[in-house]
Amino acid sequence: MTAQSPERRQVVRFAFYKLDNAWRRLSAERQAASKIEFGETIDSFHGRLLLRPYGLVGIRGDCDFLLWQVAEDLDSLVALQTALNRTDLGAYLTTPYNYLAMTRRSIYEFPEESNQPSRLVIRPSNARYLFVYPFVKTRAWYLLPKAERQAMMDEHVRVGRRYPSIRLNTTYSYGLDDQEFVLAFEGDNPADFLDLVMELRESKASSYTLRDTPTLTCVQMSLWDLLDTLGGAGSVQAVSRRPTRADGYTPVATLAELPPGASKRVYAAGEAVALFNVNGSVYAIANRCTHARASLSEGAVDLARCAVTCPWHEGVFSLETGQVLGGPPAIPVATYRVKLEEDAILIAPAEAREPTVVPRR
Repeated sequence: MTAQSPERRQVVRFAFYKLDNAWRRLSAERQAASKIEFGETIDSFHGRLLLRPYGLVGIRGDCDFLLWQVAEDLDSLVALQTALNRTDLGAYLTTPYNYLAMTRRSIYEFPEESNQPSRLVIRPSNARYLFVYPFVKTRAWYLLPKAERQAMMDEHVRVGRRYPSIRLNTTYSYGLDDQEFVLAFEGDNPADFLDLVMELRESKASSYTLRDTPTLTCVQMSLWDLLDTLGGAGSVQAVSRRPTRADGYTPVATLAELPPGASKRVYAAGEAVALFNVNGSVYAIANRCTHARASLSEGAVDLARCAVTCPWHEGVFSLETGQVLGGPPAIPVATYRVKLEEDAILIAPAEAREPTVVPRR
């Protein structure tokens, strides 16, 4: 008998980190340098695994951020954590929660979901929030006939579909970690998730829950925004020590760092600013979307319209005026004046009247 080829599954890690307060007493230069080293270390793993950063500062007292990691093998997860441990910031981090799981097909039948994406592949959405918790069933659950368990799972699915704004990712930990599942719900409105959980508490299957804590509410953000929630010096500003001049302009980048078609996040007076080089003209706008505070420097640029599309909810902003051109945002973003001095890009707070054109060389 020929053995069937095993399903190709993904390995999933939910790594929650806590920063030692001793780090915040370091010099500004060291704080900034350690953030950049940490961020660049994570960036170096692009292509080896999928990673989504989430912040928990102001939400939990026992952890500060989550790195949701998805890989094809355990070795990639080990390599990433080993590299992070070797960084300066890594020396000040602990992992109060760390959950390991894998994707797999459900043993229950949900034929009406046949057109949904494969459960074997994690595809994170752009939802603002992620709600994560480990989950363990009682042993009595596994002694029930499968048909009875199926009926209770059908009830769960019916309840869940009354909350279409909440998307569930189920991963399995049997034999790999202490929990049996790790559930990760994505959504833009915490109230919807609260109502969903309350309703599920009344379902019959809920009586077979042994443990489903801790429950962790996480806010999706760019890696550099996440690092700056930790306090201390800004990721770029302090290490470069760029002063604001008497004329109000601040050096923030060079033309070599912003070639045509590129975008870049920088700091000025403690604020995050997105720079764009559109057909040889440099524009600067506030980096945070006014709708859900996504990083606009990571958005898609429309060269013809001279506009950027927010990477989360597809709000569109004019790079010339900061005005909303489409999507859910109702408030424009601030714009900055831009000036070039040789290869240096300088910006000043104010509404930009004209773009600064890069001289032809």
